[in-house]
Amino acid sequence: MADLAAPPRLEDLPVAAGKKVLVRIDCNVPLSGGRVADDLRLTTIIPTLDWLRRAGAAVVVCGHLGRPKGRPDPRFGLAPVADRLGDLLAEEVPLAPEVVGERASAMIEALRPGQVLLLENLRFEPGETANDPGFAAALAAPVDLYVNDAFGASHRSHASIVGPPAALPHAGGRLLFREVEALGRLLHDPARPFVAVLGGAKVSDKLGVIDALLDRCDTILVGGAMAFTFHAAQGRAVGDSLVEPDRVDECARLLATGRVRVPSDVVIAREIDAGAETRVVPAGAIPDGWKGLDVGPGTAAEFADAVASAATVLWNGPMGVFEVAPFAAGTRSVAEAVAASSAYTVVGGGDSAAAIRGFGLAERVSHVSTGGGASLELIENGDLPGLAALREPAPSPPPPA
Repeated sequence: MADLAAPPRLEDLPVAAGKKVLVRIDCNVPLSGGRVADDLRLTTIIPTLDWLRRAGAAVVVCGHLGRPKGRPDPRFGLAPVADRLGDLLAEEVPLAPEVVGERASAMIEALRPGQVLLLENLRFEPGETANDPGFAAALAAPVDLYVNDAFGASHRSHASIVGPPAALPHAGGRLLFREVEALGRLLHDPARPFVAVLGGAKVSDKLGVIDALLDRCDTILVGGAMAFTFHAAQGRAVGDSLVEPDRVDECARLLATGRVRVPSDVVIAREIDAGAETRVVPAGAIPDGWKGLDVGPGTAAEFADAVASAATVLWNGPMGVFEVAPFAAGTRSVAEAVAASSAYTVVGGGDSAAAIRGFGLAERVSHVSTGGGASLELIENGDLPGLAALREPAPSPPPPA
């Protein structure tokens, strides 16, 4: 990124045969039937692992899955991740039964050049989310080098993200650089018109990024449940739709800029159910007992036209409850418009990434981010804790004995 000093790259690391490299990845992937259901966050880190293996490194991979609250929980074990990584690398990837300790250290010590080991879920250890220095030191102790390729977790000041760079020579992985460079194009001199499409449930999650985007965007299109707080700010009837009353004044302020557009019509139902009765009504005409669950066809067409006329597009967040068929049309329409656009297009992770992949359109956009929260925080703040940690100088090597 032009205004953000780049961290070291893989080529800057003193990798040599037998060196043990700790690679932080984002393996917070959906599971189904004991298998990885969507492997985007795994396929995208393979270039980093392959580069290190070709350089002769023994690779120790670590990551987290879910929120197991600092203790082992079989629901969040990483065996499915190890299996899928093994498939992608065409080589068995054993799973250490712990993150730190004698058994993990012994398995790391036994690793030979080119081999890959996965440590058990980082969040089985309370020191991970607490950013405990002792846990970070234990994580770094058995290895020689550190690589962060976990863009999707780099907005967290967790031990595995910010701890090892202070103790080990370090670098960013291939995925992390690709993410930062792709998102950096949105921040620094984007081609215009620049249109952002934002959705999702809570407007409180997006207020900061909307403010940041107003400095760069020509138009911000708001859909999803978060739109109803904007409608409430306009004095419109929203029925039983999700509204955050304490955010109404902030939404009114954003609407006053004239560059934030909200849906003109909505799909409503009494309940979120595939068999529910649905209606399309003008925004602001939702009766009591009904809730808005998707943008309407008029809005979908308006948003698609705005995307079609853009030179840069960011999409983050679905337009409705797209997982339930009657409320998927708005999200599909935006996905198709983004895919058909000749603009520079970025899909900002999370549910929007899942949607565009589910619709089979991911190959037709410029960049699909692996990190929803991280992508928004980078846009909002211009930096991430994980990136800042990588830019710190590597520790000096110990003096010769």
